[in-house]
Amino acid sequence: MESKWFAEDGHELRRIDWPGVGAEKRGSILFLPGRADFFEKYLESLEEWHRAGWAVTAADWRGQAGSGRLGNDDVTGHVEDFGDWVADLSYFWRAWKRSTPGPHVLIGHSMGGHIVTRALVEKTVDPDAVVLSAPMLEMAGPPLPLAILHSVARLMNRIGSPQRQAWKWSEKPGEMPSRRRDLLTHDDARYEDELYWREHRPSLVMGPGSWRWVEQAYASIRKLETPGGMEKVNVPVLIISTSNDKLVKHEAAVRASTRLPHGELVAFGDEARHEILREIPAVRHRAMQAISEFLNRVVPRPK
Repeated sequence: MESKWFAEDGHELRRIDWPGVGAEKRGSILFLPGRADFFEKYLESLEEWHRAGWAVTAADWRGQAGSGRLGNDDVTGHVEDFGDWVADLSYFWRAWKRSTPGPHVLIGHSMGGHIVTRALVEKTVDPDAVVLSAPMLEMAGPPLPLAILHSVARLMNRIGSPQRQAWKWSEKPGEMPSRRRDLLTHDDARYEDELYWREHRPSLVMGPGSWRWVEQAYASIRKLETPGGMEKVNVPVLIISTSNDKLVKHEAAVRASTRLPHGELVAFGDEARHEILREIPAVRHRAMQAISEFLNRVVPRPK
């Protein structure tokens, strides 16, 4: 069931919920998508978890998909502070946890995985287990030190509007880049499914991020790089990542799996691109099976 919820400051955001099924009640999963994502892309996985007995909820981040916009137009992904997303998650988490059966699991993809990790480090959420799919713990890009990349982004915010797009969408305004599919998945049908939703629900469409988004991403990544942060997270965390990722750095995911006291890593190679949960069946099955086995081990079925 799709519905709206209101953040602490009154901003309206979109969510979708499946209650648990029958006697197979397993607990509750909250899924959070990536930058420029929308939960329709993950209906297949959400439904699979639901059939396994989980009560499932997913939500769009403030400023994208069905949760409004924060910039000057309908397609630029803008945010003033990644901390706003951490605050939204924390506020939503408290109410969601009170209203759903345990154990409670957080699953985040890409930027969603980054925000979930921030919330864990800042101790504003208290899940029983966490799964991070291709988490944006560092962005793929120029091989320069993080501090230099952040400084360049801050400069770009000073010499122009922070709300302007930081990269080109396509040579034709509003048209998908021809190589976008090659960044996301090997599965043509699942990629076409995303395009279907973009065509039938145009309000979901989002393109490049703003320069403020870029600057805030680097600032937030630097927070996570601070020694001692991840090391104090006492929650079981499964990270699913691929060395073939061209959007986020696999190496950062590997590092995080060793920094987290209860971190685990499932690594893919050339067979998987960024959207591992939307990959070809063999890859996706391995990822979903790894998640199932992880949750069965760290948060056993309630008796």
